[in-house]
Amino acid sequence: MGVVYHGNYFVWFEIGRVEWLRQLGWSYRQLEADGIRLPVIEAACQYRLPARYDDELEIHTRGRLASALRVAFTYELRRVGDQQLLATARTVHVPLNPAGRPCRLPAALREKLS
Repeated sequence: MGVVYHGNYFVWFEIGRVEWLRQLGWSYRQLEADGIRLPVIEAACQYRLPARYDDELEIHTRGRLASALRVAFTYELRRVGDQQLLATARTVHVPLNPAGRPCRLPAALREKLS
């Protein structure tokens, strides 16, 4: 077929999310050390054009507080060179404490997501 398996897109979106948080000065490792997990509770992707094997791709990620206890990320996946939009996606996350209960993100991160 020559096209990329659809499930791989979510791996790329995760990479985009991790790197976006890193650019804000945060990391998943730091959040987990602070006792916060950030599981995905909702995920959706609209596939517009297929990514093909050996395509060079770039991910544009944005994050924001969707509510006091929800963080939403949006993604655009584009092919480098022609900038064709291949997919758009959204994930929603709820911060959880070590007991698995919803909790607030650290104030400094909430401020950056506002």
